[in-house]
Amino acid sequence: MTRGADTGRALAALAVDPAGLGGLVLRARPGPARDAVEAALARLPGPARRLHPATPDETLFGGLDLAASLGVGRAIRTTGLVATPQRLILPMAERTPPGLAARLARILDLGLGHCLVALDEGAGPEEAAPPSLTDRLAFHIDLTGVRAEAVALPVPGDLDAARGRLGSTALPEGAIATLTALAARFGIDSLRAPHLALRAARALAALDGAKTATDDHIREAAELVYPARATQAPAPEAPPDENDAPEPDRPETGGEETETLPDDILVAAIAARLPAGLLDPNRGTGPRRAPTPGSGAGARQKGARRGRPLPARAGRPDGRARIDAMATLRAAAPWQALRRSQSPEATKHLHLHPDDLRFRRYESRRDRLLVFAVDASGSAALARLAEAKGAVEILLAEAYARRDQVALIAFRGAGAEALLPPTRALVQAKRRLAALPGGGGTPLAGGLLAAGELAAQARRAGLSPLLALLTDGRANLALDGTAGRGPAMEDARRVARSLAATGLRALVIDTSARPGPEAAEVAQALGARYLALPRADARRLSAAIGAARDDMAP
Repeated sequence: MTRGADTGRALAALAVDPAGLGGLVLRARPGPARDAVEAALARLPGPARRLHPATPDETLFGGLDLAASLGVGRAIRTTGLVATPQRLILPMAERTPPGLAARLARILDLGLGHCLVALDEGAGPEEAAPPSLTDRLAFHIDLTGVRAEAVALPVPGDLDAARGRLGSTALPEGAIATLTALAARFGIDSLRAPHLALRAARALAALDGAKTATDDHIREAAELVYPARATQAPAPEAPPDENDAPEPDRPETGGEETETLPDDILVAAIAARLPAGLLDPNRGTGPRRAPTPGSGAGARQKGARRGRPLPARAGRPDGRARIDAMATLRAAAPWQALRRSQSPEATKHLHLHPDDLRFRRYESRRDRLLVFAVDASGSAALARLAEAKGAVEILLAEAYARRDQVALIAFRGAGAEALLPPTRALVQAKRRLAALPGGGGTPLAGGLLAAGELAAQARRAGLSPLLALLTDGRANLALDGTAGRGPAMEDARRVARSLAATGLRALVIDTSARPGPEAAEVAQALGARYLALPRADARRLSAAIGAARDDMAP
């Protein structure tokens, strides 16, 4: 992420070559620093247009002008934003629908001179602009902790002169190979990154009045473009083999130095600007997990009354769907001249056919409910129960940001008890968890049955349930109250199969110190993902459940 004094250089480079660099992602909450950046962006050349997350295709690519078409009796089409090069400003970029993101990416790929400014106001790392857009934008600016005074642009005359020099500014030999190899070392697999870095180096050189970009420009461009795209920390290069023959001495030349910037300097410069979490030794150097779009949202449900508007569709009246008058008129307008010529009356009235009818459609998202069924029996050690309590508390705290609801069921002794109905109340949940005792038999079938009833109630209330079963799987109490490992396990598998038949999505966490086949068998009958975490603490257990929840998102 670009921060502090680098913000001014990134904005200046974008002002010199807005179309070539594509634009930028500005991650900032409203404040003086963001106002200063938006004021600087207003100095970019060309007109600006602010977009809405629900911008229709007619605005972007043009379409039928309904009023004009009806007035003259023939189809009149308008040109959209794609026809005129301009700066497109996208507020709340973290909420951009996939369809709009794909269309904006298409506009940038056309190379018609457009520039996109994505204003990312996400509260956490899981809320971010779509990768299909950010991959096409050169700079990612994070204004966290940046003062407004740090944002500055050169005077307009200097920017105009730099734009005039841009076309004649050259790149040094080997710059393409250097930046491409550097991107690979940081796990950047998109070729757009080195391409944008090359454009940034030329723009920075034009700003400084250089005819050819220098090593400093290459380094600065890499520092501005690569850190936000890096997916791994660079692995150290292998030392040279002692058996390899040394290279012969190069003849001295009286000309200028032709050596390129050493790779270790470039790597160190970029590594110093990588996101802090990427270099965390506890997470390794593997690729980062991309945030799940719409994390926390439940299953989609279509409707004709409320929700996010969808494009109108043709259909037949059924007494429930609502007619979209504007879409119906758009469908009928191109045929009016032909229909009037074929009509014996030849009137000027509007001619509508059943095939012209278009109906409104909406889409809403159900809230997601995480149902925790926790084994509090004597076979679950007290330390494991404490870890399960900690995991539920952590996930409940995260529910505020992810918009999830959480419910808690504990089973021990004679049966199961719903300790916490669906809620986001953190204080109430902690009190119920703290009061949860341990010990007694393991009525696993009863716990599954109670979780299934709660999930069915959640579905009727419009929620999308996900069951997280924390148990060692060693059931010893059947549904009829009789003790015995065999009948209890058979009841548990039978209830699990019935829950799987209802389509309930589930996850089984084996909390046994030495995982056996019992929990795995229950997971198989439940059609659930199985995780054996014999040495997981509360934080790692929470991370595993959160990852499984995102993988199983609809």
